[in-house]
Amino acid sequence: MKFKDYQTKMIELKTHYDMARLEKAFLFGAAAHKGQLRKSGEAYFSHPLEVSLILAELEMDEDTVIAALLHDVVEDTDISLDELKKAFGSTVTMLVDGVTKLGKISYETKEERQAENLRKMFIAMAEDIRVILIKLADRLHNMRTLKFMSDDKKKEKAEETLEIYAPIANRLGIYRIKWELEDLCLLYIDPENYYSLVQRVSKKRDERENSLNLLMTDLKKNLNDVDIEVKISGRPKNFYSIYKKMVYQQKDFEEIFDLEAVRVIVDSVKDCYGALGIVHTMWKPIPGRFKDYIAMPKPNMYQSLHTTVLSGSGEPFEIQIRTWEMHRVAEFGIAAHWKYKEGISSADDKDDKLSWLRQMMEWQKDVKSPQEFMDSLKQELFTNQVYVLTPEGEVVELPMGSTPVDFAYKIHSGVGNACVGAKVDGRIVPLSFKLTNGRIVEIMTSKSSPGPSRDWLKFVKSTQAKNKIRHWFKKERREENIEKGKEMFERDVRRVGLQLKEVLKSDWLDPIMKRLTVKDVEDLYATIGYGGIMMNQIIPRLREKHREEQKKKQLVTQTELDLIKPREMVNKKKPKVSQGVEVKGIDNILIRFAKCCNPLPGDGIIGYITRGRGVTVHRADCANLESTEDSESRYIEVGWIVDDATSYNSEIQIIAPDRKGLLSEITILMSESNATVNGVNAKRSKTGIAVINLSVEITDISQLNRLINKFKNMPDVIEVKRVAT
Repeated sequence: MKFKDYQTKMIELKTHYDMARLEKAFLFGAAAHKGQLRKSGEAYFSHPLEVSLILAELEMDEDTVIAALLHDVVEDTDISLDELKKAFGSTVTMLVDGVTKLGKISYETKEERQAENLRKMFIAMAEDIRVILIKLADRLHNMRTLKFMSDDKKKEKAEETLEIYAPIANRLGIYRIKWELEDLCLLYIDPENYYSLVQRVSKKRDERENSLNLLMTDLKKNLNDVDIEVKISGRPKNFYSIYKKMVYQQKDFEEIFDLEAVRVIVDSVKDCYGALGIVHTMWKPIPGRFKDYIAMPKPNMYQSLHTTVLSGSGEPFEIQIRTWEMHRVAEFGIAAHWKYKEGISSADDKDDKLSWLRQMMEWQKDVKSPQEFMDSLKQELFTNQVYVLTPEGEVVELPMGSTPVDFAYKIHSGVGNACVGAKVDGRIVPLSFKLTNGRIVEIMTSKSSPGPSRDWLKFVKSTQAKNKIRHWFKKERREENIEKGKEMFERDVRRVGLQLKEVLKSDWLDPIMKRLTVKDVEDLYATIGYGGIMMNQIIPRLREKHREEQKKKQLVTQTELDLIKPREMVNKKKPKVSQGVEVKGIDNILIRFAKCCNPLPGDGIIGYITRGRGVTVHRADCANLESTEDSESRYIEVGWIVDDATSYNSEIQIIAPDRKGLLSEITILMSESNATVNGVNAKRSKTGIAVINLSVEITDISQLNRLINKFKNMPDVIEVKRVAT
């Protein structure tokens, strides 16, 4: 696209940007991305162009549109932030930096990288909400062009979008983007059901179109008769909303009546309620289906009256009534704050509508685990909300399933810490009571309160409450936390077979403590004790360090090999063929098979040198090898000796519903397979499931696998597997 074409599109959108400045950004971005291509084969710069047009459709300000044109230049080209600042100023540079991923930092897992990128984006978003608007437009265009990616990448991106970006659009009230993102995600996550749904919805809408048009014509006439100027249109429900009702509410397609709502747009709030009165005189309202989002707006600024009524034929349909300004906010959400035509190009950081974002940035500072950050993010921002009232009538928003303790900490941490009881609608309730919409909550406090209870962590729902409770224990019970944390640390270290004196060395712990931002071992114990750090954040890194240390050690010396030669050795020239295994390069060593994994010919195997007991042969994938002390230095290469006369004992477990003749069928199958049974152990659970363990004599792994496959083909068998004896 040439700039003239781009300029034409901007004029069609009725924008009033400085075209000279826009052209400068256009040419700058095009030059920076020159030679780069997208998966579709198009020039890469086509992507930033489309992102900027999406934001222009949302009527965003000039700086945001320019930042969209340049949003990938720092991440994907040699352009620096300093160069960008000199050319376009600090605002554009800050917005571009906010959407730029953390590219030069090494992370252990993909999840950790995703969490840290999101954390960076939210920090920038707290400074200026336009960062996330650019990111949403960026994700929307990527989803529109996702067909050029591999199948795995399509599903991965769609799932991430559905979990993170569509809920953010919802939280910001940008329904235009939310609905399109959700439908595109459904297309790639469940294409079969998506196309089936599109076809069924289209057919049903065609059937209802005439009746709906008649309803809208009648409504417009009645409203005009009372001098209410109105625009009435049909609003089709997005496919993902229908899909959710069918999947999560177990509804048949024919049970979903709100495939299309009637949208009524009037000039004033007074006209909204006037129109509602007319609607309810024309058709019978369905009890419990009226919602007044004008008197009580959603946190994302959405305002409208919703009512569901029965038509003359008895078919229900939804009517939404709002003003033109409410309609603009419903479409654009937080983006409606940027009115470039009036010269306003920044948001007021004190705007109450963004209070949830500031609260989120408070609790995210204390979250150290990437997984915990992701879980908290999804729970706190993207789950359904419940709205309750203070005794003074103020609305308090909480995650669905919240309790009076969540409410108390939402009011103030001091109220939460001093909480001793609660009343809901004037009645005393347990602190674990689940709050529902419209309840009036009163918290009873006491100056002599001993503080929060650890049991509260079992039922509080909000991340804010959990963090405040943990912070109290961190501050008030430090000695107790240190003792508890030390006990947990030492127990888990021993459990995985590591030595405490080795683990506590500074070169082991210092890198871990630095990563977890704790200053010393005592601080580490205290943080573990109050739940700020989980042991699963520490143990994998300690085990990795252990493996690194073992690789540095020299392989077993000849002296150690001499020590392990047992007196029982016979025949100094060749290993006993009956053992079926030879140690590469060494003769006359006692060999025994590990009972934890029972290796068989055909299995990958490895030898482990023990003092005084020769070499123990394990399967290469045996779990016990990992946790054995000094294991790396005692591994030795071993191999199978082909000898058809040698037999080995193995155990097969069969799980199946207990029935008459089951054991008899198993015995007959064993006989037909010419397999020798050395023992049988069978038991029946209370639920009627039989667990049968067979000790069998076989020659190699292929014979065992053939036997297992035969058992799997028996009727009703749930599972057949090889187990250790």
